[in-house]
Amino acid sequence: MKNKILLAVFTLMVSIVNAQDLTDALRYSEDNIQGTARFRGLSGAFGALGGDMSAVGINPAGSAVFNSSHISLSLSNLQTKNETQFYNGFEKSKNRNIDLNQTGAAFVFNNRNTNSSWKKFALSVAYDKIQDYDNDWYAIGTNTNNSIDTYFLHYANGRRLDEISALPGETYTQAYSEIGSIYGYGNQQAFLGYESYILEPVDNTDNNTSYTSNIASGDYYQDYSYASTGYNGKFTVNAATQFGDRVYLGLNLNSHFINFERSTFLYESNNNQGSLVNEVRFENNLFTVGSGFSFQLGTIVKITEQLRAGFTFNSPTWFNISEESSQYLRTIVDDNGTNASVTIDPRVINIYPTYRLQTPGRVTGSLAYVFGKYGLISFDYSLKDYSNSKFRPTSDNYFRQQNNIISNNLTTASTYRIGGEAKINQFSLRGGYRFEESPYENGTTVGDLSGYSFGVGYNFGNVIKLDVTFDQTNQSNLTSLYNVGLTDVANIDAKNSTLTFTLSFNM
Repeated sequence: MKNKILLAVFTLMVSIVNAQDLTDALRYSEDNIQGTARFRGLSGAFGALGGDMSAVGINPAGSAVFNSSHISLSLSNLQTKNETQFYNGFEKSKNRNIDLNQTGAAFVFNNRNTNSSWKKFALSVAYDKIQDYDNDWYAIGTNTNNSIDTYFLHYANGRRLDEISALPGETYTQAYSEIGSIYGYGNQQAFLGYESYILEPVDNTDNNTSYTSNIASGDYYQDYSYASTGYNGKFTVNAATQFGDRVYLGLNLNSHFINFERSTFLYESNNNQGSLVNEVRFENNLFTVGSGFSFQLGTIVKITEQLRAGFTFNSPTWFNISEESSQYLRTIVDDNGTNASVTIDPRVINIYPTYRLQTPGRVTGSLAYVFGKYGLISFDYSLKDYSNSKFRPTSDNYFRQQNNIISNNLTTASTYRIGGEAKINQFSLRGGYRFEESPYENGTTVGDLSGYSFGVGYNFGNVIKLDVTFDQTNQSNLTSLYNVGLTDVANIDAKNSTLTFTLSFNM
């Protein structure tokens, strides 16, 4: 009981700044509305069409296209396959989950005043999952360049020995927590490296600021695992109207929420001559929650009875994000020919101050051609400048540095979506393709995304509809194991396959 109370007290005392960086900004800036089966069947090319609850998430004018009130509910089965290359190692992993990814209702009110140009109004509420964080991958190989010691050396060099080590009589829990609350996150990392014998001070005095490694140069077998869960969701309140016979206008007010959990584990071993430390096990856990707000303005115009155009402005999303983390480190040390285990398990949860993140806005232009009752073809083009992502307050020196890194590494990315639908009696056949450019200036850290879709729908007498869609995307990326020190990258080819079922009702 005493240990549990001690843990809780130290958890409350820790108030240090975590190392938010470009990868965090990008994770919460990317959106990928999963949506209804019909929406996915056209690869999301719905900006000029409307008449679908997920289309409202793309263009808020879309709810005014409904002729009657409408409800939909979507269930998806997502499978992620990762193929990972790391030095001489190649691994495969697979993750699958079933989830309710969309639900919503639109209520349509026709204007009974036949002399008014405002034909009808629509109010709707909807939930859409816009990003799924369930993922896992493994990187295994023999690293001929870097050991995990480079991570700890990065944080230790330049810091005083008495600011990264335990005081006489202190437990690891007490020292880790107090170092974090007084000196910060970087000193905690240096503390782990020093107390585990990975680091050796050049001068064993309190004011020493230089360190060497007890892991000798050579080859390092490394086994790195990554596992994450969570989602980025959006709850939308929508209002739209039809003006005349050809113009639809709409507004979305969006409430965003983030739930993200990540766990990484590195096992490293070596038989290098002169190594005092032969094995390292290093675990890091992160838990993130956040909330945000954004708005959208959109219009759909019937240029002719068949040709339609749409335009949407998405504001930036303004997030407030909170994070917690925990760590564990174990080493095997050669103690005069005998292997000794050193375990540093602080059992401390670091609770970081809430920070703000502004993700970039987006503009979307759309065209669609409707072949009467026989089908349609639709195209969407979106533009989003990821370099506009910003940590706030911008007056903070660390955030200002990270914002400069974001500006220099991220860029404007285009998204192209095309979809078509053919109607045969009560059946609808659908297909689509999408292509999203890399948000990175170099185009390789995160590669371009391409995907296709096909689906089918059945109309049970204009009241109940059932739609089913299969879609798949492919994307490659180069992911660093850590953001400093051991920044060696794993080359990951990811394939996401989704089967979506949607049941919808007209009222």
